Amino acid sequence: MFKHLIRRANAVLEALPYLTKFNGKTIVVKYGGAAMQSDELKQGVIQDIVLLKMCGMEPILVHGGGPEINKYLRKKGIEPKFVGGYRVTDKETMKIVQKVLGEKINQQIVSLIKKAGGKAKGFYGKKGRVIKAFKYWKKDAEGNKLDLGFTGQVGGIRYRYLNKWMKLGYIPVLTSIGVGKRGGIYNINADKAAAAIAAYLKAEKLIMMTDVQGVLEGGKLVSELNTYRAEKMIRQGSISGGMIPKVKSCLYALRKGVKTAHIIDGRLPHSILLELFTDHGIGTMVRK
Repeated sequence: MFKHLIRRANAVLEALPYLTKFNGKTIVVKYGGAAMQSDELKQGVIQDIVLLKMCGMEPILVHGGGPEINKYLRKKGIEPKFVGGYRVTDKETMKIVQKVLGEKINQQIVSLIKKAGGKAKGFYGKKGRVIKAFKYWKKDAEGNKLDLGFTGQVGGIRYRYLNKWMKLGYIPVLTSIGVGKRGGIYNINADKAAAAIAAYLKAEKLIMMTDVQGVLEGGKLVSELNTYRAEKMIRQGSISGGMIPKVKSCLYALRKGVKTAHIIDGRLPHSILLELFTDHGIGTMVRK
């Protein structure tokens, strides 16, 4: 009669050691991909993040929004351009990036967190100036610098400022737009931004949400990797394409003091909870 209720109780008990272990710890989540496109998945991510906060953890959400940016660019008659996986961000594109990531997506996520019972504070570009940035120069095969416009990379994080808001009970929601020394704004790769934030805050975990199971080898999920094996798989080509920047961002965070990094399938409902609070997890965990 009560078997289904007992199963629920057992699921909560399985989470107990992890709830204890991660209490008070910072968890940085890079949010993007399909989980951002589907309303149902979006709701699940927001609920997961609010639950982490209510259980005594310190979640930080860092989001991208590439598909939405591309959609707005095409409406304006601008075809998106990429070089080596980096967006070419001219002046008009930067205006759209700021509008889509900051004024639309960031504020929408903050609103959803509030509706789910949490407190959230949005940061993007000059709002809070959390991410310090400088211009990124991409090099071609001959070593020549390529100008990608207002594409930037992280130069620092105002981590004490973020900590202040976290101590006040807020969940920081950041978009990957940084500010330069002279006040110029730069579009930054969201994976790299999340890794930098996790590194500066010495986070317990960095979680990368993507549209695949995790790192695959021979078509099968690799549930755990150390840094040596991850670097070897990149050299051998086992890790390729869009997975390379994600794994490299995880490796950077680990070198800077983050305990573990996770690459998980954001298409799976409540993937954050399943990765953090179950014995086997559902993605790839990367550790030193």
